Amino acid sequence: MKSKTLIKKEELKSLLSLCTEGQQLVFKRMYSHNNIDLPINEVVDNMDPKKIDWAILQIERTILKTANKYNL
Repeated sequence: MKSKTLIKKEELKSLLSLCTEGQQLVFKRMYSHNNIDLPINEVVDNMDPKKIDWAILQIERTILKTANKYNL
């Protein structure tokens, strides 16, 4: 059985795959301690578990905002 944290990290990775490169870069700046050379999945793997729920919420809002902008 997977831990809740692992499941949430997988969800976050899935959501990030829907983001543009620019949006992923902003995410990296926020959550990788400015080590923007790391792959996005590695950034998620290294995240403090306490920050995952907030990050998911931020990415969901980003995706929704982008969809609304382009009437998707």
